[in-house]
Amino acid sequence: MANEMAMHVERLRDLEADIDALADAVGAPRERSITQRLDTIERVLFALARAQGIDPDSVS
Repeated sequence: MANEMAMHVERLRDLEADIDALADAVGAPRERSITQRLDTIERVLFALARAQGIDPDSVS
């Protein structure tokens, strides 16, 4: 159980780093509005979820 928790925490850290990288990839502030940047990040995350067999619309 402790090993599973450690793996989960590590995965969350990896996801956080991935999200930071995505934010940098979609552009620096002032290049695009925050709304456009967040929309791009959302679309990428949904695509990643679907590629892993997760339906993001059913996750609450």
